[in-house]
Amino acid sequence: MAITFYVKNGCPYCQAMREDLDERAAEYNEINVKETPEVVPELLKLTGGRRIVPVLVDGGRVEIAPNGG
Repeated sequence: MAITFYVKNGCPYCQAMREDLDERAAEYNEINVKETPEVVPELLKLTGGRRIVPVLVDGGRVEIAPNGG
């Protein structure tokens, strides 16, 4: 199962996490919340109402801005 990766343009934390995923050759589906605003309600559910990225969803595990955001 691929990872779902929520990002926004210009986010250095998103870029760093993207580079990490690419280095590990991880399969992921990247969703830009600025370009796809209809996903924001889903993102808010994952983050407990916080508007923050990056967010990784890997199976049942959710990582919310593990290195900042």
